[in-house]
Amino acid sequence: MLIYCINDIQKARENNSPKESSYSDKIVIMSVILVANDDGIHSPGITALFRAMKELGDAYIIAPDRERSAASHSLTLHKPLKVEKINEYTYSINGTPTDCVILGVNKLLPEKPALVVSGINKGGNLGDDITYSGTVSAAIEGTIMGIPSFAISLFIEEEHASPLHFDTASDFAVKIGRYILEKSLPHNTLLNINVPNVPKNKILGVKFTRQGKMFYNNSIKDIIDPKGKKHYWIGGSQPYIKHGDNTDIQAIHEGYISITPVNIDLTNYKALEFLKNELSFLS
Repeated sequence: MLIYCINDIQKARENNSPKESSYSDKIVIMSVILVANDDGIHSPGITALFRAMKELGDAYIIAPDRERSAASHSLTLHKPLKVEKINEYTYSINGTPTDCVILGVNKLLPEKPALVVSGINKGGNLGDDITYSGTVSAAIEGTIMGIPSFAISLFIEEEHASPLHFDTASDFAVKIGRYILEKSLPHNTLLNINVPNVPKNKILGVKFTRQGKMFYNNSIKDIIDPKGKKHYWIGGSQPYIKHGDNTDIQAIHEGYISITPVNIDLTNYKALEFLKNELSFLS
């Protein structure tokens, strides 16, 4: 078992150039693809995604050892990270999705990956939920490191829905992955993709969308333990959705695959110009 400290990782090389090959030019050199998630190493979604990415290159799973949903873009700074090599192409880490991408790129993969793919999440990542999502954050970390990245999620309307059509999402991931490997993506931009949980022939099409708006009412539950002490549990309420045209939420509820380009530059440029004018007396 390998053990790393995140401080060492942050000092690691950022530019891993592909290794030179002495093989004949008839040999096709496959791109390295890093596959991560936040549902954990045992999720059927990451297994489906890994198999799909093998069609495009040398895919590696580097994923949390357990579910890390809503981990957002957090790093593990208070303890060492342990890596378990399950097989030649699969690693499990006791950390967050972001930890997995950082370790994968800087310590575990044979070369810098050409693509980071995160998912297939069991459940949608829509609207404001993308700020909490470990799935999306793995793709954010890849983008920060200069690697074209996308996150893909299977939108499930009912908690215990069956069957789960990961194959619908994985087939679409191959199409997107192939395009990105050939054409790349705009600077500082990742794709957040949500796929309806339906058979492939039931997908109505693809829509390019903006981030929608949703929030949760009464999402904090009071619970009492056997000793009579009060505790709190976050989650479990139904979201309130603000309906709007051309949003990821609208597209997915209408039966379309939603593709939302996400920019990691969080600057509000309109507000920046406004503040320069309105608060110029401060400068």
